[in-house]
Amino acid sequence: MKTINGPGIFLAQFVGEQPPFDSLDNLCQWAASLGYKSVQIPTWESKLFDLKLAGESKTYCDEVAGIVNQHGLKISELSTHLQGQLIAVHPAYNDMFDAFAPSKLRGNAQARQQWAEDQLHLAIQASHHLGLNALATFSGSLMWHLVYPWPQRPSGLVNQAFEELAKRWKPILDECGSHGINLCYEIHPGEDLHDGITFERFLGHTKNHQAANILYDPSHFVLQQLDYLQFIDFYHEKIKMFHVKDAEYLPNGKSGVYGGYQDWIDRPGRFRSLGDGQVDFGSIFSKLTQYGYDGWAVMEWECCLKSPEQGAAEGAPFIEAHIIQVTDKKFDDFAGTQSDQELNKKILGI
Repeated sequence: MKTINGPGIFLAQFVGEQPPFDSLDNLCQWAASLGYKSVQIPTWESKLFDLKLAGESKTYCDEVAGIVNQHGLKISELSTHLQGQLIAVHPAYNDMFDAFAPSKLRGNAQARQQWAEDQLHLAIQASHHLGLNALATFSGSLMWHLVYPWPQRPSGLVNQAFEELAKRWKPILDECGSHGINLCYEIHPGEDLHDGITFERFLGHTKNHQAANILYDPSHFVLQQLDYLQFIDFYHEKIKMFHVKDAEYLPNGKSGVYGGYQDWIDRPGRFRSLGDGQVDFGSIFSKLTQYGYDGWAVMEWECCLKSPEQGAAEGAPFIEAHIIQVTDKKFDDFAGTQSDQELNKKILGI
């Protein structure tokens, strides 16, 4: 067993125009003051991180690491969620996802996809320069609009979609593998990889690529009504990243898991700040520890009620309290005896 690292904080939801949210230096000082030990950096936020320069220059990466380290923090991982989303976009979503790419690429889906692929390659190189072994992303989706089968899906459609998805990701996975980096797909509604079955199908089409792994976030499983604890039993060998995020599901007679197109605050399934939802984090930390997860426990704030500042302040001690310092002793060692084969034979009657 190994002790989980943490607490870490994902900076994406905290970036803003006013201090302390306006620069990496200020954000790190703020995070350290709250008790965090690492930051997860969103690579699309240019005011925090120049991804192109980071992919090309180890010197720049050393400078970024120096900014983080001077506050007593480490970089847990880089995130490419928005760029990964653009690796696979169904045309129905083109206009909405265009906002994730530079304005000059809007209306040009092919150029946008190529840009996203280039961004992933830069992030892999940047992770390598920083000495990181995991990179966060989304899979994108070619068939989220087909998730509920009406009209019925034509035979072979799903298989063809996974073939195409794997084809697009294979060169990126290969580069991750060559640098010893785990590409961690956040299993998330809206993505083609949104549960265990879809991850397995994708993995099969990549010929079980060793670099294809999981960013585990239990909040998305609460909203899907999926057993987030048994998920760890099934996929613990592939869980290489962990977002600590809470959620609740409050069923009612008017809407269910699809949410009725309502705002988050009115949906049966809602994201909450740590400790305010229904996720059993005690069991999650126990299972991850049991299976030897030694990555970072990183808080991601998304809450329909509580402010990000309060959520962040409460998040560090919450995670700290759940991290299990693993033991090198057995609780009944005090009653143990030395190994004695003759005594063992006598006890066994042989």
